Amino acid sequence: MNPHDIVIKPLITERTMEQSEEKKYTFKVDKNANKYQIKDAVEAIFDVKVDKVSVMNMQGKLKRLGRTQGRRASWKKAIVKLKPDSKEIKLFENM
Repeated sequence: MNPHDIVIKPLITERTMEQSEEKKYTFKVDKNANKYQIKDAVEAIFDVKVDKVSVMNMQGKLKRLGRTQGRRASWKKAIVKLKPDSKEIKLFENM
Protein backbone atom coordinates (compact mmCIF):
# COMPACT_ATOMS: atom_id res chain seq x y z
CA MET A 1 0.00 0.00 0.00
CA ASN A 2 0.99 3.58 -0.60
CA PRO A 3 1.89 5.40 2.67
CA HIS A 4 -0.55 8.19 1.78
CA ASP A 5 -3.36 5.61 1.58
CA ILE A 6 -2.64 4.47 5.15
CA VAL A 7 -2.34 7.89 6.84
CA ILE A 8 -5.51 9.75 5.79
CA LYS A 9 -5.24 13.02 7.72
CA PRO A 10 -3.93 14.50 10.97
CA LEU A 11 -6.40 15.17 13.77
CA ILE A 12 -5.95 18.65 15.21
CA THR A 13 -7.71 19.40 18.50
CA GLU A 14 -6.71 21.12 21.73
CA ARG A 15 -5.76 17.78 23.26
CA THR A 16 -3.63 16.68 20.31
CA MET A 17 -1.83 20.02 20.29
CA GLU A 18 -0.91 19.53 23.96
CA GLN A 19 0.34 16.02 23.17
CA SER A 20 2.50 17.34 20.33
CA GLU A 21 4.77 18.92 22.97
CA GLU A 22 5.51 15.35 24.14
CA LYS A 23 6.18 14.29 20.51
CA LYS A 24 2.84 12.46 20.25
CA TYR A 25 0.87 13.02 17.04
CA THR A 26 -2.64 11.82 16.19
CA PHE A 27 -3.79 10.67 12.74
CA LYS A 28 -6.89 9.25 11.13
CA VAL A 29 -5.72 6.05 9.43
CA ASP A 30 -7.08 3.32 7.16
CA LYS A 31 -9.34 0.84 8.99
CA ASN A 32 -7.40 -2.17 7.71
CA ALA A 33 -3.91 -0.87 8.59
CA ASN A 34 -1.99 -2.43 11.47
CA LYS A 35 0.59 -0.81 13.79
CA TYR A 36 3.59 -1.86 11.67
CA GLN A 37 2.09 -0.41 8.49
CA ILE A 38 1.21 2.85 10.28
CA LYS A 39 4.75 3.12 11.68
CA ASP A 40 6.32 2.57 8.25
CA ALA A 41 3.94 5.05 6.60
CA VAL A 42 4.59 7.86 9.11
CA GLU A 43 8.35 7.32 8.87
CA ALA A 44 8.17 7.44 5.06
CA ILE A 45 5.92 10.50 4.79
CA PHE A 46 7.43 12.74 7.50
CA ASP A 47 11.02 11.37 7.62
CA VAL A 48 10.97 10.79 11.41
CA LYS A 49 11.75 7.89 13.77
CA VAL A 50 8.69 6.32 15.43
CA ASP A 51 8.98 4.85 18.91
CA LYS A 52 5.43 3.62 19.61
CA VAL A 53 2.04 3.41 17.89
CA SER A 54 -1.29 3.20 19.75
CA VAL A 55 -4.42 2.38 17.73
CA MET A 56 -8.11 2.87 18.54
CA ASN A 57 -11.22 1.88 16.60
CA MET A 58 -13.71 4.74 16.82
CA GLN A 59 -17.40 3.81 16.46
CA GLY A 60 -19.58 6.01 14.28
CA LYS A 61 -22.16 8.08 16.11
CA LEU A 62 -25.87 7.29 15.85
CA LYS A 63 -27.71 10.17 14.17
CA ARG A 64 -31.41 10.87 13.59
CA LEU A 65 -33.31 12.93 11.10
CA GLY A 66 -36.99 12.82 12.04
CA ARG A 67 -38.10 9.20 12.29
CA THR A 68 -35.17 7.76 10.36
CA GLN A 69 -31.96 6.71 12.05
CA GLY A 70 -28.52 6.35 10.58
CA ARG A 71 -24.96 5.91 11.68
CA ARG A 72 -21.83 7.81 10.75
CA ALA A 73 -18.96 5.74 9.42
CA SER A 74 -16.62 4.05 11.89
CA TRP A 75 -12.92 4.93 11.62
CA LYS A 76 -9.51 4.20 13.12
CA LYS A 77 -7.32 6.63 15.08
CA ALA A 78 -3.59 6.22 15.68
CA ILE A 79 -1.42 8.07 18.20
CA VAL A 80 2.22 7.99 17.12
CA LYS A 81 5.01 8.71 19.62
CA LEU A 82 8.36 9.73 18.17
CA LYS A 83 11.78 8.85 19.55
CA PRO A 84 13.48 11.57 21.63
CA ASP A 85 16.26 12.06 19.06
CA SER A 86 13.78 12.39 16.17
CA LYS A 87 12.86 15.73 14.64
CA GLU A 88 9.32 17.10 15.07
CA ILE A 89 6.63 16.92 12.40
CA LYS A 90 6.39 20.34 10.71
CA LEU A 91 2.65 20.08 10.15
CA PHE A 92 1.88 20.57 13.85
CA GLU A 93 4.54 23.22 14.58
CA ASN A 94 2.67 26.40 13.60
CA MET A 95 -0.60 25.64 15.39
